[in-house]
Amino acid sequence: MLISLLEVVGGLILLIWGADRFVHGAAAAARNFGVSPLLIGLTIVAFATSAPEILVSAVAAGRGEGELAIGNAIGSNICNIGLVLGFVAVIRPIELKSATLRREMPALLAVTLLTISLFLDSYLSRVDGLVLLTGLVIVIIWLAKLGMASAANDPMKGDFEAEIPEDVNMKMAVFWFVVGLGALLFGAELLVDGAIRVAIMLGVSQVVIGITLVALGTSLPELAVSVVSALKKEYGLAIGNIVGSNIFNLLAVIGVAAAIDPHAPPPSVLSLHIFVMVAFTLVLYAMTYDYEDKTELSRVEGGALFSFYLGYFGYVLVQNV
Repeated sequence: MLISLLEVVGGLILLIWGADRFVHGAAAAARNFGVSPLLIGLTIVAFATSAPEILVSAVAAGRGEGELAIGNAIGSNICNIGLVLGFVAVIRPIELKSATLRREMPALLAVTLLTISLFLDSYLSRVDGLVLLTGLVIVIIWLAKLGMASAANDPMKGDFEAEIPEDVNMKMAVFWFVVGLGALLFGAELLVDGAIRVAIMLGVSQVVIGITLVALGTSLPELAVSVVSALKKEYGLAIGNIVGSNIFNLLAVIGVAAAIDPHAPPPSVLSLHIFVMVAFTLVLYAMTYDYEDKTELSRVEGGALFSFYLGYFGYVLVQNV
């Protein structure tokens, strides 16, 4: 058990560090090519912050462990909203001034409902995976157009402008991109190895390990980015990072898992976990909706999200461990 837990911890450390270097290299390279910071943030950074989940999904599905991949995707989305956004809003209320962010929220809701519709027949086929991956391409194109059409004074534009590196030459950008990708791949292998062994030793399903241990670990980069962004008052980045990551988790992570390893999800996914994910998404949509006097995600709302997440996490542990 100790060796397996060390593998999990080592894999998570490599994933977190690798994701940071991967994002750094990819964003710097795009900026060197003259891509606008907002466009980089909406597409490259959002996709890259989901890289740990995507690679864990690909490695797990490649080994025929699709349940771990699905649990990771669903658990990460729940964790991002309940733990990350909830915790950040408790620390500092998140201002909701970005029109770009307001347009992203309906997209997240639509992608969530699309994903649920593919689960309704109790089987994730290769066709379902291709539908999600096609949706990924469409969303990336839409986000690119959204970034180019956004107003010059959109707060999110300034947030990304401040955070995306501009003093990195192309050689170093490519170097960090490659090193980050390598760390992500090796970290994903270690994490999947350890997680599968832990699941076997505890006698629980891989879905449970994916939803709890793996999802919590792979959401740490989002937590770090959002906390730091909120403390810097870069609110668009704090919440936009989560919304973008959740969109990519559903389309890329589940899409890759289904395309590589078609399988029937366990009954618990269909009876509980996916509906909890939808509930969190709907609550976030309501909390960020553009009401006349709605200007922030308050501490009370953040506390509610955080409390609901702790309740759900505790319930899963009590029922399965």
